[in-house]
Amino acid sequence: MVTTGSGTYTYDLIQDWAKLPQGETFAIVSAVATDSQDRVYVFQRKDPPVTVFDRGGVYLGCWGIGAITDPHGFYIANDIVYLTDRADSVVLTFTLDGKPLSIIGRRGVHSDTGCEKPMDLVPRAAGPFNYPSELVPAPSGDLYVSDGYRNCRVHRFDADGRLISSWGEPGKTAPNEFHLPHSVLVDADGLVYVCDRENSRIQIFAADGRFVSMWTDIHRPTDIAQDRDGTLYVSELEHDGSGPRISVLDKQGAVLARWKSRSAHGLWVDSHGDIYLALTGDKSVDKYVRRR
Repeated sequence: MVTTGSGTYTYDLIQDWAKLPQGETFAIVSAVATDSQDRVYVFQRKDPPVTVFDRGGVYLGCWGIGAITDPHGFYIANDIVYLTDRADSVVLTFTLDGKPLSIIGRRGVHSDTGCEKPMDLVPRAAGPFNYPSELVPAPSGDLYVSDGYRNCRVHRFDADGRLISSWGEPGKTAPNEFHLPHSVLVDADGLVYVCDRENSRIQIFAADGRFVSMWTDIHRPTDIAQDRDGTLYVSELEHDGSGPRISVLDKQGAVLARWKSRSAHGLWVDSHGDIYLALTGDKSVDKYVRRR
């Protein structure tokens, strides 16, 4: 078993951790999350889009056949599933066993940003949605959406799905400019962390969208998660010849640990401090078991 990380953040790596039934394989794995019992939900780009495992990687079941066109972001809070159907430009919530609860947006209706090719820098910002990337709840009950693949905004909704505000403009350098806001996280203090992927930075905002800070010692961040102690974990893609990696950061953005990994599109930390990576190219899930 490979050991990685450093100091307090040292892990044993289990590659290809999740064990599907015989004869089954993953497609592109887009995201991963755990519920209150640390069951692991893997979001993949084929039917069934959601497969469920116990902490040991034993397959428990699946759901969602026919419900999602283009799986992208996946988040669990208080045993509610929050996910994005990217190409259909909708965000949805489900129960843990796959019963639909809500939907925001209209399937196949995209806001007018002037962008046709996902990941291009968009000509102009627009309202919800045009290929959204992630939906997450805040402790306040509000909902935040990073609308990134053909837009450049973060949208804030109330708990009933009514739009409160949006922020973000196309750009590469200034605060509040985005080039593919790919993931969003709201912490216990209401701070909103946005993975500004193609600008290789994380921008931090107050709950109402006022800019607070940015972290630039980051390479094309794809996902950000937080453990029960407030420590932040970021999956990063290859950038300028530097391979993909995982960074562990404190709330001021200081690096606590950093190591090379397989290229991960999604990342999650469970209640034990173990890390799960959703691997698009490798079509698998890696698990990092934290040493105690």
